[in-house]
Amino acid sequence: MKEYVCAQRCRGIEISGIRKLFEAAGPDSINMGLGQPDFDTPDHIKEGAIRAIREGKTGYTSNMGIPELREALSSKFKKENGLSYDPGQIIVTAGASEALHIIMQALIEEGDRVVFADPGFVSYGALAVLAGGRPEGIPLDSKLRINIEAAKSRMDGARMIVINSPGNPTGAVESRESIRALVEYAQDTGVTVVSDEVYEHFLYGSSHHSAALFGEDVITVNAASKTYAMTGWRLGYLAGPGEYTEQCLKVHQYCQACATSISQYAALAGYTGPQKCVGVMRDEYRKRRDYLYAELRKMGFSFPLPEGAFYLFVPMKRNLLEKILKKGVIIVPGDAFGCNAPEYARMSYAASMENLKTAVERIRAAAGE
Repeated sequence: MKEYVCAQRCRGIEISGIRKLFEAAGPDSINMGLGQPDFDTPDHIKEGAIRAIREGKTGYTSNMGIPELREALSSKFKKENGLSYDPGQIIVTAGASEALHIIMQALIEEGDRVVFADPGFVSYGALAVLAGGRPEGIPLDSKLRINIEAAKSRMDGARMIVINSPGNPTGAVESRESIRALVEYAQDTGVTVVSDEVYEHFLYGSSHHSAALFGEDVITVNAASKTYAMTGWRLGYLAGPGEYTEQCLKVHQYCQACATSISQYAALAGYTGPQKCVGVMRDEYRKRRDYLYAELRKMGFSFPLPEGAFYLFVPMKRNLLEKILKKGVIIVPGDAFGCNAPEYARMSYAASMENLKTAVERIRAAAGE
């Protein structure tokens, strides 16, 4: 039998545990595992896409993205984040995932250390490995925020730190003081900061602070996916120093050429159109968070109230997690997000209140067995 030889860097990583659960979910399952808004894409954004199709804007665009969208993103950065990115410093990508991929490919050399929160978003470590780097987790404190002193020790000799606030899977929001401390230490030690800010608009009392406010060696990653319920449109972007974006563009050009033209025009309608839809989604997520948190607390679970994103990160024994899965509620084991949370589970409340209520009853039944 023929032996098929594949690159070791691919053999060394696993398919996302989240995606495995997503694919395996039964027809009657309530999926609280996938980080996907259950809202429909707002109508004015759909109309922007339909208009682009009717006008024949269906060909390749500039590798960096259509100028109008990059101008809109430049204005967004200035107005919402206090950041001055020229449109020439912005690359439109196929989701934030591609942005993270091309950053790693453009900046990481063989053996470079890439540090990030553990538990943290599943892609960071895998993308670092695919780029030839060595991922290393930073432990969190009791409030599920980055332990600053631990982060400083991990940064010594590292090439890159990825900061994600609000965070996935924890929902934790890093304070202005913490982000400043992380960025300033990184700049002092020659570490590039990648700031993943895709959940910036889903905050419940806290404030968002962009890492690039505190240093120049920072690349900001964001996307329309969560903000405008556009996950399937695959539209993200990165912005940073021209020396970095020039190299990122080379990787982007050869792996993607450009983000989908129709998605770019849809995103343009999103960023330049009415923003009320974002607030409506945020307020609904807050209600769902409060409900789910209160119900889980009644069951005896103890964990910090998440301040952002749309996840609860709940201490949970593996046997209970398996019982919950058998009851038809899809949640993600904590070890899918790193080595430091084997007895946790992530629950997404990006699901209807009706489904959340049914899920609570099933969880309660599983916990009572």
